[in-house]
Amino acid sequence: MTTIRTTCGECGDVELTTSDVALELTGNGDEGTYRFVCPTCLSIQRRPATRRVVSILLATGVAYEVTVERAMITEPEISRFVDMLDSDDWFNELVASGG
Repeated sequence: MTTIRTTCGECGDVELTTSDVALELTGNGDEGTYRFVCPTCLSIQRRPATRRVVSILLATGVAYEVTVERAMITEPEISRFVDMLDSDDWFNELVASGG
């Protein structure tokens, strides 16, 4: 079984198995974060995963998920939506706007 050594912010060095670690990939999938529950203090730890760390974790069989960053809703979009709700035909306006 593969042993993964990492660091808990409270306890220091810890050893984990591949099933103890979850990898979250962002962007083009070569960087992200990994998380684990410290086996000593049971706190959830989250660490950055560089390209090198990602490749090592994937090679050892760590489960992963890919996240897609979405744009934030802007103030003007919220204002238009609120204005739409004031009309009697707000739902049809919303559908027609593609929202």
